[in-house]
Amino acid sequence: MSFIIDPYRYVGCPAEALAFIAAAGITDATQKQAICTLVSDLKAFGIYNKMIAVYPFIGGTSTTHKYNLINPLDTNAAFRLVFSGGGTHASTGWTPNGVNGFADTFLAPSTSLSQNDVHLSYYSRTDVNANQVEIGCSDYTVSPARALYLLYRYGNDRFKALNNVDVNTGSIFSPTNGMLIGSRITSSTIKYYYKGSLTDTLSATSTATNNRNIILGAQRQSTTLIANYSTKECAFASIGDGLTDTEAANLYTAVQKYQTTLGRQV
Repeated sequence: MSFIIDPYRYVGCPAEALAFIAAAGITDATQKQAICTLVSDLKAFGIYNKMIAVYPFIGGTSTTHKYNLINPLDTNAAFRLVFSGGGTHASTGWTPNGVNGFADTFLAPSTSLSQNDVHLSYYSRTDVNANQVEIGCSDYTVSPARALYLLYRYGNDRFKALNNVDVNTGSIFSPTNGMLIGSRITSSTIKYYYKGSLTDTLSATSTATNNRNIILGAQRQSTTLIANYSTKECAFASIGDGLTDTEAANLYTAVQKYQTTLGRQV
């Protein structure tokens, strides 16, 4: 889809995209076009309404990077990001420092997500073999554990969890740059996708949602304990309902097109 652009408006640009552009203060024409097309594509694929939080990481600053595309208000209730610790903001995305940097979404699975209908995604621009988590939260104080994250690569181990006890199986994902999606749409299995293709279908019985806030750039394990800090540059992340194989592939298609428009695709 293309848009007719004039100094005042984008004809055909969805209202949701225009609201985000205004809230984030995006002024660059290419960046505006990218957001308009991203929202249009997500809607055309029928997956926009499955999103609770989408972080496009556009504009190059902590201010523009914090907004949730789905609800671009500067409030905790709108799930905008609050960055803590060290990290670098650039036109290509946000890079946590791997030591103390993370971004709080203020989105708790127990109040905003379903036990058997959930997805996480993270578009990494960094290929690094390290023991890190890019997005998630867990509660290990209960039994069975309630973990929700994409992947914890620990040496040759590859722990994964989407509202279940961590399972150490499936792909290790190498290289680590590109888009990774995890999805649960049943109580018995979880699926992982790398660059739009299904890589793992794992047996993992769901336990329950936890009440920790999901964070980017690490894994929250309690209100005070944050672990497994990441150094992978994030150019996009999303949280929402579970995705089918087709929907996961379509999400990757839309996001890869978005990244290509911005000249930062991997």
